[in-house]
Amino acid sequence: MAAPQNPYDAVLHAARDVAKLDCALDAEMLGTALLGSVYSVAVTDRATAVREFVGQFLSATSRRRTASATTIREVFAALVPDAPGAAEVRRGTQAPAWTEQLGRVRPTGCYAYGDVYGDQTSYLVTFAYDDPEDGGPAHAVVALVDHNIGITKDIFVGGPAERVLGQVREMCATDELTWFREEDPGRLRGEVSKHLEITDGLSELPSDGNLATDRALATARLGLLPASTVPALAEPPELSGPDRERLLRDFLSSPEAARFTLNDVSGDDELASLHFCLSLILDHAASLPEPDPLRWSPAVAGLFLLDWVHRRAVLDMDDAAMLPRVTRAWSAYATRKRGLPAAAWEQTDTVVEEMIPEFARLYATGEKRSPATAAVAQLISEGVDPNDTDAIDAWIETNRHRLTDDS
Repeated sequence: MAAPQNPYDAVLHAARDVAKLDCALDAEMLGTALLGSVYSVAVTDRATAVREFVGQFLSATSRRRTASATTIREVFAALVPDAPGAAEVRRGTQAPAWTEQLGRVRPTGCYAYGDVYGDQTSYLVTFAYDDPEDGGPAHAVVALVDHNIGITKDIFVGGPAERVLGQVREMCATDELTWFREEDPGRLRGEVSKHLEITDGLSELPSDGNLATDRALATARLGLLPASTVPALAEPPELSGPDRERLLRDFLSSPEAARFTLNDVSGDDELASLHFCLSLILDHAASLPEPDPLRWSPAVAGLFLLDWVHRRAVLDMDDAAMLPRVTRAWSAYATRKRGLPAAAWEQTDTVVEEMIPEFARLYATGEKRSPATAAVAQLISEGVDPNDTDAIDAWIETNRHRLTDDS
């Protein structure tokens, strides 16, 4: 067979056996996988790219009359009903009986589960076809929202629904660091959609999971849920100056600060390092999509100690020696303030301890410093006050030849 001449012929070739499938769900899974290729290679708004592709495909194939062509047109129209021309797609004369069940499902349960730290929340919805004989088995849509990066990180469609739900219930029941609850359908739809919009605009998608291949089917299913009638989950506002001061005073008078002897810090240099390290923790929290300094976890600690602080801050030796101790104390403090189980702090503290050698190595090498941070570090190392503009200008003039050579 000759190679396909355009992307629409390529899709028709890939879907050449779609009319031979056993049920609507199998066809919808094939259709969403094909559209996943469009989603994954798009360079702008991925959702718009998929919608436009489906519209163009329906237009380009409007005169095709084979069973496979008319069937995949129906599948795409069911998966992306807002695509141009989707509402005008008609059933082919050779259509399998199961095409009547495309998209004809009802939600049978809505749930949410996640870790007690608040790093990730997974949303799970189970669905059943009106006619399971032609439609297919009950199945589940699971969407993973990552609160540290503010995106819907993965989407999965699979089944049987009861097995998926049962595995999740069992996992959460046996792990004190996870939770599980029934969720309001509208809130679930809103939370996944809000974070998925951010995902759609990423230049590079998360590499693991089923996000691209299952997205079209998952969003079609979630679109059947009602709009939210309850308030969205509140995100803590950024701390004001007075609120920061109150929080820091509370921390410094806490048993966690005493446990790590931070209440005994004395001397101007050591006190300056202590307060600088605490300001870094709060500044890092403010940089996250959900800026709550008490939402602390092994993952957040890793982002802070092994990435953010090296890119954004210039540490001297006193700061570098102080920061791991302050981080461990803050981990214990934040865990207690949020009422998390003791195991949550123990896990975080263990992870932070394991990170300290790598933190020290990154501090020593400076390999993760941004150009701006590296420049400030160079100034300080040569005795130039980074707040003194005259001194900076003089340094630049003196080192102009070196700066030119480096470039």
